[in-house]
Amino acid sequence: MQQFTEESRTTGRSKGRSRAVRTALAALLAVGALMTTQAVTAQGADNPYERGPAPTQSSIEAARGPYAVSQTSVSSLLVSGFGGGTVYYPSSTSDGTFGAVVISPGFTAYESSIAWLGPRLASQGFVVFTIDTLTTLDQPDSRGRQLLAALDYLTQRSSVRGRVDSTRLGVMGHSMGGGGTLEAAKSRPSLQAAIPLTGWNTDKTWPEIQTPTLVVGADGDTVAPVASHSEPFYQSLPSSLDKAYLELNGATHFTPNSSNTTIAKYSISWLKRFIDNDTRYEQFLCPLPRPSLTIEEYRGNCPHSG
Repeated sequence: MQQFTEESRTTGRSKGRSRAVRTALAALLAVGALMTTQAVTAQGADNPYERGPAPTQSSIEAARGPYAVSQTSVSSLLVSGFGGGTVYYPSSTSDGTFGAVVISPGFTAYESSIAWLGPRLASQGFVVFTIDTLTTLDQPDSRGRQLLAALDYLTQRSSVRGRVDSTRLGVMGHSMGGGGTLEAAKSRPSLQAAIPLTGWNTDKTWPEIQTPTLVVGADGDTVAPVASHSEPFYQSLPSSLDKAYLELNGATHFTPNSSNTTIAKYSISWLKRFIDNDTRYEQFLCPLPRPSLTIEEYRGNCPHSG
């Protein structure tokens, strides 16, 4: 009987130790889970501007991104400083506000010439305003002012102003609208991104620009040849600036006027990285893209951290 009692006590002590070990392990797991949750929360808090799922090569090349898109027309009769246009925006408000981009057409052209970029960019998580200019003959300096007037309207008076984060804005434009993009970035250093598409401007040097700029040229451009426009634009930007030069292969001055996957994927990546501060898109900008069937040349620096 005594032997049985001692065995019972030994078994009891073993069970007690097992319970203690299990309790300790459970506590450690709980602490680990808490720390993981806190780390994820902290990571999210580090960049509250991320919008949409993690990107892939196919997602940035897709004709549409993860957001359903709505649109609204803006009459030229209701605005001043530019010629009206169309606003494209994510239909859902569940993700909060979005960064915004205004896009200008080129010389003698209308909003329709750059309209394809509206829903394509908006579906990736931006409010996009494709505009008409006051006249189709407006020069780049005028187009630069009109881009800024359209941004001000979008953020202050438009029907979608509540969907826009007015601290996260960018500009784009084609041809003289591209020249206007550089003018706008020069005038308003607080802009987060600028993308001139086969830009034209009599001013070839832009050392004043502080906005991360992606210059897009075309190897077959005879209207604004890269040697006298896009290349000197890019080269004159400060060496310390986040900047890149993308020269399209087999392209013309008017390539940005129709749906183009290469223009879209690098524009999306640039806007995401610099308007949304979303480092998930750095993978498409660094290492620098290599020449390909659609890329004649790509120059630039890897995006600066921070």
